[in-house]
Amino acid sequence: MVLDKTKACFEHDTYHEADNKILRVHMEQCTFAPSIEYNEICMSKIIDILGQVTNITYIVLSQQRHFEYDTSQVNMLNELSSLYKSLNQEERYQYNHIVLDPTHEKYLRNSYAQFQRLISKRLKEDPLSAYVHLKRLERREKIKMSTIINQNQLHSQKSFITVMDTVLQKIEQLKIIQRLLPHLKEYELDSRTIYSYVLQPTTRPDFMFTKLLSQYPIDADLEDTYTFGDDEKTEINLFSFDTSIKNLYHMTPPELKFNEDEYALLDTAKRILSEHKPTKEEFVNPERMREVFFNISSDLVKDLAKQQDLHLSEKKTHNLARALMRYTVGFGLIELLLSDPKVQDVNINSPNGTVPIYIVHEDFGDCYTNIYPTPQEVQSWATKLRLLSGRPLDEANPILDTEITTETFSSRVSAVTAPLDPFGLAFSFRRHRDHPWTIPLYMSPKIRYLNKMAAGLLSFLIDGNVTILVAGTRSSGKSSLLGAILVEIMRRYRIITIEDTLELPNHSLRELGYNLECLKVGSALSLNKGSEVDASTGIRSTLRLGDSAIFVGEVRSKEAIALYEAMRVGAAANVVAGTIHAASPYGVYDRVVNDIGVPKTSFKATDIIVVANPIRSADGKHRLKRVLRITEIRKMWEEDPMRENGFVDLMVYNPKTDELEPTKDLMNGNSDILKRIAGNIKDFAGDWDAVYNNIILRGECKQALVELSQELEDPNILEAKFVIMANDKFHLLTAKVRDSNGKIDNEKLLFKFKEFIRREAKRLND
Repeated sequence: MVLDKTKACFEHDTYHEADNKILRVHMEQCTFAPSIEYNEICMSKIIDILGQVTNITYIVLSQQRHFEYDTSQVNMLNELSSLYKSLNQEERYQYNHIVLDPTHEKYLRNSYAQFQRLISKRLKEDPLSAYVHLKRLERREKIKMSTIINQNQLHSQKSFITVMDTVLQKIEQLKIIQRLLPHLKEYELDSRTIYSYVLQPTTRPDFMFTKLLSQYPIDADLEDTYTFGDDEKTEINLFSFDTSIKNLYHMTPPELKFNEDEYALLDTAKRILSEHKPTKEEFVNPERMREVFFNISSDLVKDLAKQQDLHLSEKKTHNLARALMRYTVGFGLIELLLSDPKVQDVNINSPNGTVPIYIVHEDFGDCYTNIYPTPQEVQSWATKLRLLSGRPLDEANPILDTEITTETFSSRVSAVTAPLDPFGLAFSFRRHRDHPWTIPLYMSPKIRYLNKMAAGLLSFLIDGNVTILVAGTRSSGKSSLLGAILVEIMRRYRIITIEDTLELPNHSLRELGYNLECLKVGSALSLNKGSEVDASTGIRSTLRLGDSAIFVGEVRSKEAIALYEAMRVGAAANVVAGTIHAASPYGVYDRVVNDIGVPKTSFKATDIIVVANPIRSADGKHRLKRVLRITEIRKMWEEDPMRENGFVDLMVYNPKTDELEPTKDLMNGNSDILKRIAGNIKDFAGDWDAVYNNIILRGECKQALVELSQELEDPNILEAKFVIMANDKFHLLTAKVRDSNGKIDNEKLLFKFKEFIRREAKRLND
């Protein structure tokens, strides 16, 4: 009965996935947890199976959860299986080939029996234990040689020792033994803990396709640990290594903490839910779809729990329903990664299933994770993105840009497939901050993206209705800075945003009382825009939508021509702003004029270029985001703004001081743009000192918010809600002080501003 049950326990089949031949071992009938590293029966059976089935590159042990061993681990097991098979089939290791003298038989019988047990049984159950026991046996047999007088018996003993020595050499050549030998000092004989150093399966429940390397790495230093999530806690551990420059972001999701009954319940629930696949129409309103599916999931979990006589708390039911929704209509563990407020980017590379997910962490930069998405999971993400965006992703259209929004995060997504990516699907998720960035938040000591002088200058320029391009490389914070500029615009004015992928904080700003219209246009990278309006038409349409500030998410292609039309029409009355990929003011000119084809005279409609780029630390491990340059574009040049002094730097980053410093041109008032703004304001016309002092005042007001936030240990003071209220009050106080004093008294205004924000912060905290 026991043998039959054990055999049923290890029934198996094979299948191919990409370049892998996968052995799947069904262990649902087993009374023990499936683990090659911790269970000698499991290791023994797997070695037997590998001796029967050739060319296996991947092993999956299935029992509620899947335990998956990758190619490098399976290669070690294949090598062990091959040696085990040869040792037990070759005649030279048999008794009659070792015992050469019949008179020696009674002395050798027990030793040979032990040797035979080690190579025929112990080797496949516990190769390190077999190796250690065999070494000890060889040592004892060598000692015996000094007591043997009969030459024939001595010859037979030498033959036995030679055989053992040969076997030991073969075992020592096994990769699994070579990797374990450095840990031999900490090895307790017959303990299996040591195998976790070399056998580390990824783990996933049946309902989850994504694979997880659940064990912590060996010989790693724990740098940080934290959790996030209100009801269901996700645990994060960050590791560094003495021998590698890479950092590991190790996630333990809440679903790995469920028990076996809860796994079985989720498996059943997922099979039931899979019968109803969301339609394209349902994906049109993803927030509503997720709400409906969550309610259905909750009811289904409760019903199944009742049927199975499981007593679940309301919190547990909620967590199970959320997990079920993640792995049906959601994006699985991607959703948890993007729910981590410290994760900025999530990248999935091809070929799928063989490489981990990579992330960019707020504190630790680029990291690899313990998460390996399977091809099946990646394909399901691509399908969902097609439905959510209404955009194609296929051989004819191998690029897709869109966005996803859930109750815990919003993100921009870029996906590519064949033929652009010949190895499969690849994704890049850019997580949007939960709340809009603000200028004071950028000034905080932890971030230091810009300083108070730059903040004051930008505030003055924005109120002066200039045209601005924020330039920089990828991941330089262009879109976030554009969002912070949006926050600086007074809520009394109308704003129109134009994007192909929604990244600007439109929803948050509407909730904060902004008069904002959001337009979505076709992606510049899409080959087939279908029913979507192209970006150029979208920008031109804004000129018919009334008096508005215009913000363009990203200038990529021919829409720049339309943007400059908007700049030339709207520059005198409203802010027109956008982002563009370029590393310098001349790089912007080169891109806009020479690459895109905007006429040189039209380019002069640009007033200000803000350049933001990451800078690296000396060790190369850290990347800091900084505004490197604020440059105005003069209008009195004909052919080349670089040669004809068309670019005038107002502020330039100094790497020695790690500060954005004002130039002599700014301090001496050599700025046509600032003079133009001042010329339209009674208090500043013809008075450069008044202009400069107002810039300083604005910077001091921003700095006051930063200092108050630190003093009260209240980060909410730097968030958009409080900053917008402070901005409104700054303008109201400016008018009030000017009316009562006949001019702007900077000291009085700053005093009243500080008094106001302190009073409001205390009121909100109370």
